[in-house]
Amino acid sequence: ELLKTSMRATVEYHGIDADYPPIKVVIADGSDNEDVIIKVSDEGGGIPRSNMKRIWSYLFTTADPEIQEGMVAFNENVDHSIDSPLAGLGYGLPISRSYARYFGGDLSIMSMEGYGTDCFVYLTRLGNTREPLPI
Repeated sequence: ELLKTSMRATVEYHGIDADYPPIKVVIADGSDNEDVIIKVSDEGGGIPRSNMKRIWSYLFTTADPEIQEGMVAFNENVDHSIDSPLAGLGYGLPISRSYARYFGGDLSIMSMEGYGTDCFVYLTRLGNTREPLPI
């Protein structure tokens, strides 16, 4: 999800025929680290500060509204199993953070509007936590 979002933001920010800056992935997995941390960094223009709280809300999206219209409108001539959008439904980031938290980690995002975004996934090491199910 994070890689897809970074790629989409980079292409939209720089344009179709641009020479794209790389999306960088760093994995910090030292033997003394409490967590395994994955950092995904892009230069896709960042997220306005006014949207930062909203990115964790289901159904919030910055994707083109035409993508959503195509998903909502029923057309029996379209096979949605092969013709589904990469973005636009507003579930990706909130559900990714829920998965990370379910497994004892977290997902955080730091953004610089006009430049890019850094996403951090924190995952606890195996054996350090129990599955968070009610007893």
